[in-house]
Amino acid sequence: MTVESTAAARKPRRASKRTSAAKKPQRSEPQLVQLLTPEGERVEHPDYSIDLSAEELRALYRDMVLTRRFDAEATALQRQGELGLWASLLGQEAAQIGSGRALRDDDYVFPTYREHGVAWCRGVDPTNLLGMFRGVNHGGWDPTTNNFHLYTIVIGSQTLHATGYAMGVAKDGADSAVIAYFGDGASSQGDVAESFTFSAVYNAPVVFFCQNNQWAISEPTERQTRVPLYQRAQGYGFPGVRVDGNDVLACLAVTRSALERARRGEGPTLVEAFTYRMGAHTTSDDPTKYRADEERAAWEAKDPILRLRTYLEKSGHADEAFFTELETESEALGKRVREVVRAMPDPEPMSLFEHGYADGNSLVDEERAQFAAYQASFADSAEEGK
Repeated sequence: MTVESTAAARKPRRASKRTSAAKKPQRSEPQLVQLLTPEGERVEHPDYSIDLSAEELRALYRDMVLTRRFDAEATALQRQGELGLWASLLGQEAAQIGSGRALRDDDYVFPTYREHGVAWCRGVDPTNLLGMFRGVNHGGWDPTTNNFHLYTIVIGSQTLHATGYAMGVAKDGADSAVIAYFGDGASSQGDVAESFTFSAVYNAPVVFFCQNNQWAISEPTERQTRVPLYQRAQGYGFPGVRVDGNDVLACLAVTRSALERARRGEGPTLVEAFTYRMGAHTTSDDPTKYRADEERAAWEAKDPILRLRTYLEKSGHADEAFFTELETESEALGKRVREVVRAMPDPEPMSLFEHGYADGNSLVDEERAQFAAYQASFADSAEEGK
């Protein structure tokens, strides 16, 4: 066979592949629960309704604005060398504030490492979140004080913790609920699948809140799943719902409904908050390497804070004095964050071995002794050099 005939024989197959690719079904716009459009127009939904006062609406707006300001300060502090790393929530404020404000005081939260808005709703001092990222403590807050667990770095493992905790809540006969936060990337982890199985079988009062911000670092959602994430719940025997993650009202209504369902003993719910990570995965990431500026620009038009402000102004629920006062409060928060972080004392080296085991551990005791001897060797060397 000649080179020409070989090439001719291959041409139909290449064309066939191109034809096949051209016929690939295109993804349609997602069907989701929405109560506030990107243009700031209030709409109704047959299954989820919410009636908030002007004061409550302003409070949600304040939460989002101050959370974004804190996040921006943390990002700047990392760039200045004050933090080792930071995971920004920019663009995800509505998902976190809406779901966070749906919680009762006796509910328990299992976060990842990006739930700064939820922490705000639970009354955790924002500066406490920064200690871990500065490397001066293991978290900085007592989880039992705010029913808000320490940040979880291991991807997806907190869903198992939440499921086990929720099973315990049910056995105790309490009517409180548990919520577990994770991202679209974590949804591919086996831990998440196992937590879905156990929560369904044991009818655990837990809400799985997935913030689908479209990117698992540099991997888009369509490379991770063939179906919308919320539909995965069907295979485990509990409901799933997709909500506009940039709509704080819808996030509040949907999460509140899922939590109430859990408290009634009806088992778990998967909530997929369809949102977007406006910034980098963390400050060590460069999103320009894998996504287009046009994509971000399209999502900027759906900004969660801008749409609520538009609604507040159109409806007359907030005046210019409110926004001016909030800006002053925002500046004060930024100043406090900067001052507190820079004044954080370095921990004693031996504190590295504290808070690992409640009752001690022989291996840790041995390592502690070895490290103490190592530290002492520097003092001995300095003494000999005199």
